[in-house]
Amino acid sequence: MAKINLIKKEESIPKLVNVCAYARVSSDKDAMLHSLSSQISYFSKYIKSQKNWHYVGVYYDEGISGTKSTREGFNKMIEDAKNGKINIIVTKSLSRFARNTVDCLKTIRELKAINVDIYFQEQNIHTLSSNGEFLISLLAGYAQEEARQVSENTLWRVKKNFNEGKPYGGYRFFGFKYQDGKFVVIEEEAKLVKKIFELYLNGYGQCKIAKYLNEIGSKTILGNSWGRGSVRQILTNISYTGDLLLQKKYVENYLTKKSKRNKGEKPMYLVEDNHEALVNKDTFSKVQELMKAKDKGASKERTHHPLSGLVRCGICGHQCNRVKQPNYYYYHCNLSNQMGQKSCNAKRIRETILMELLTKELGLAEFNEEIVRNKIDFVELFNEQKVVIHFKDDTLKEVYWKMPSRSESWTKEMKEQARIRREIQNGKRQDNTK
Repeated sequence: MAKINLIKKEESIPKLVNVCAYARVSSDKDAMLHSLSSQISYFSKYIKSQKNWHYVGVYYDEGISGTKSTREGFNKMIEDAKNGKINIIVTKSLSRFARNTVDCLKTIRELKAINVDIYFQEQNIHTLSSNGEFLISLLAGYAQEEARQVSENTLWRVKKNFNEGKPYGGYRFFGFKYQDGKFVVIEEEAKLVKKIFELYLNGYGQCKIAKYLNEIGSKTILGNSWGRGSVRQILTNISYTGDLLLQKKYVENYLTKKSKRNKGEKPMYLVEDNHEALVNKDTFSKVQELMKAKDKGASKERTHHPLSGLVRCGICGHQCNRVKQPNYYYYHCNLSNQMGQKSCNAKRIRETILMELLTKELGLAEFNEEIVRNKIDFVELFNEQKVVIHFKDDTLKEVYWKMPSRSESWTKEMKEQARIRREIQNGKRQDNTK
C-alpha cells in the first residue's frame, strides 16, 4: 500500500488593508469643532481596534457645507485613494459624506472602479456589497431632498427679512459694522470713505486713489491691498448715502451654492434713510455721472482674446490682464500691474506658453477656445512658474512650466529681423532705415 504523506498548509499572515476615516462638521462654531475633535478621536480608536486593519489617518473638514464639493480634506482623501494609499473609507453617515446625489454617486463609482470600499456606519452599508449602490441611491436622494428643504427654509427667512427692510445674516461693508440690528459707523474707515469720494471729485482716478490708500497703509475690508476694483466698489455703493439696497446678489441654487450678481432675476429692496449717511445723495449722484462719462470716454471696442476672463492671480486673487510687450503678450496680475510689486509680487507668463500648457493638459492637438472654456472654470498663476487649473468638474491640476530657450521662442518676424541685422553688421546689406 502506497504511503501518503500529509503536508500541512502553512498559516499565511493576513494581509493588512489600509483604512482611513472621514469626518466633517458644517459650522466653525466652538461646539461643532468640539464635535469634530470627538469624531476624530472615535474613528482613530475604532480603526486601530479592528483586526487586519492598518490605520492610515482621519481626513476632515471643518466649517464647510456638505453641499459644496471644494473640501480640501475630502479631495485629498480621494486623491490618496486613487493613488493606492487607501482600501477602505469609514464615515459616520451619508449626510457627513455628501448631500448631493450626483456628486455622491459619482465619487462612489470612481472608488468602486478601483476597488475602494466606503463604509457608512449609521446605515451599516458597504459600497462594495451587492446591494450597496442601490441603497445608497435611495439614501442619497433623501439627503439631497433634506438639503433642498433646509435651503428653502433659509430662503423663506431671507425673503422675510428683505420684506421687512432688514439684511440677512452678518452684513458688513467698509465704514460700517452690523450690530444689534443696526449699522454702526466705524470712524476711521468712514473718514477714508469720505476721502475717496472727495479725491474722485477732485480729479483723482481710481488707480491713483488706490495707490494713495496703499501708501498710507490702509487695507480693504478683506485685509487686502487696494486696487481699482475695490475703490470702484466704494464709489458705486449706494449704502454710503444712508439708503440700503438688498439682494444685489443671490445664491444660484442649493446644490452649487454659487453667488451671482442680481441683474433683474430677483427682486431688489431699497430701504431709504436706513442708517447714517457718509456722503449726501447729491455728491453720490455727481460721482456716478462723472464715472459714467469717464467710462464712456475711455471705452473702446474690446477685442476678445482666447483666455479673456479665465486667468487669476493665485497670490492676491485679482484678475490677470493681457499685457502687450514689444514681442509678446503676457498675462499679469492686474493689481501688480497697476500698483507695483509692493502690492503684489506676482510674476507674469507669456500668453503662448499658457495656451500651450492648457492644450497639453486637455490632450488637444491644437488650442481650442471652445473646449478650454467648456472644461476649465479658471486658471490661477503663482510664482516659481506654477499654474493651478480649476476644472469645471471641481478637480484641480497643479502644473509647472518652463521658459523656452531664446531661439525656440523667437517668432518668424523676430528671426527675419535678426537675419537682416546680421547682414547689415557684416556689410552685405545697406541699412535703409537711416
